[in-house]
Amino acid sequence: MPITDRRTLLQTAAALPLTAAATKMALAETPGASAAPAKPGPAKDVTRTLAHYLVTASYDDLPSNVRKEGVRTLLNWVGVAIGGSHHQTVDIAVAALSPFSGPAQASLFGRRERFDIMNAAFINGVSSHIFDYDDTHLKTIIHPAGPVASAILALSEMQPVSGKEFLNALVLGVETECRIGNAVYPDHYDVGWHITGTAGVFGSAAAIGKLLKLNEQQMVWALGLAASQPVGLRESFGSMNKSFNPGRAASSGIFAAMLASKNFTSSDSMIEAKRGWANTISTKQDYNEILGDLGKRYEAALNTYKPFACGIVMHPAIDAAIQLRNENKLTADQIERVDLKVHPLVLELTGKKTPREGLEGKFSIYHAVAVALVEGAGGEKQFSDRAVNDPTIVALRGKVIPVITPGIDPAQVDLTIVLKDGRQLHRTIEHAIGSVEMPMTDQQLETKFSDLAEGIIPAPAIRRVMDACWNVESLPSAAEIAKMSVSA
Repeated sequence: MPITDRRTLLQTAAALPLTAAATKMALAETPGASAAPAKPGPAKDVTRTLAHYLVTASYDDLPSNVRKEGVRTLLNWVGVAIGGSHHQTVDIAVAALSPFSGPAQASLFGRRERFDIMNAAFINGVSSHIFDYDDTHLKTIIHPAGPVASAILALSEMQPVSGKEFLNALVLGVETECRIGNAVYPDHYDVGWHITGTAGVFGSAAAIGKLLKLNEQQMVWALGLAASQPVGLRESFGSMNKSFNPGRAASSGIFAAMLASKNFTSSDSMIEAKRGWANTISTKQDYNEILGDLGKRYEAALNTYKPFACGIVMHPAIDAAIQLRNENKLTADQIERVDLKVHPLVLELTGKKTPREGLEGKFSIYHAVAVALVEGAGGEKQFSDRAVNDPTIVALRGKVIPVITPGIDPAQVDLTIVLKDGRQLHRTIEHAIGSVEMPMTDQQLETKFSDLAEGIIPAPAIRRVMDACWNVESLPSAAEIAKMSVSA
């Protein structure tokens, strides 16, 4: 498919998951969820029971739909890791850590350098999140792959890891972080923690521990050491620091599992103890979310993928703006104002009126709508320093008027464009592509991957890497994916 066709495909797509502090009404839309707060399960042997499951769970236990979503998670993550690999943030991280990196054990996606697995996992985690274009577990807005895939792909270059072992570890890591996130969400997030980092470290530790073949007691210690390393605050959003969080969660999980493999001990109850992780960093603790239906209910099967490179609460507005722009062939000089009816989270999370750089633009509903109307897209180029400072876009974002409106769900937007000739164009988005209700297709994921990798790795390699991801289960070594994902 030509690159222009790929971009057209993405430009007409949008997605909004249920976001962070969403309301009990929003949670009630999730199958199996209740509008009333769930009663916590008994706080007993949570860490050990989870560890036992992780040690005993095998690839053969994974249902086919869970395997498929694990493969899609991998493909999406590799694409965004390559795509972000030459952002200034990654350049700075590479320069800062190069003097201290150990043996050249693992690849940096989209680059030529090789670092030790701890630093490689960190940098790849940063690279995969810098565009805010990575996967999202809608119930918690955790970005699951960053902490887990970054860690286990680095390890796979240091020791033999088959494709099946890799996929099993990836799914188990995602499952672990999302279940632990469910147990404290949304209270933990509302107070200011960046849950991708704080829960993601458990996913990394669990996945690495699985590949290191830890016994049950060692896995308990690995989870305990992960609990001692929560990372990430929401105040970092809009800066390089935000992508630091999944990167650090990846390397911290490796740190935890490696220490545990040598019998570095921890408490056996670090998740559930009175002064353990859940009670210390959240006012909500629902341990049934961690232990309920282990091996039967898979949070990893609910992962979703972004068509737009920005804060996820803005996706329905971008979708509506692009649809109306394309249908009516709009130009910026025709527009008098743009009225948005939104959920409170939109302004809470993305209320930056005057972003000064691309990273801030990812958290500006004003910029997101303006750039979508001017350029008809919402990819990484639309959230660059160039786009944020474009005079036409700057002028138009001053005409974007979001209003918090009762009855608007976090997954919705009601958008009206008032034109200078008096016409009004209206669009309501209920469920956009990328949500659980309307997931991105495999073809759309490939389109996204190709656009991100173009110009970074050789053109023939783009197809080879995608094929390797789709066929990871048959690979004798998962390291092949990392090795073919570097620049020429």
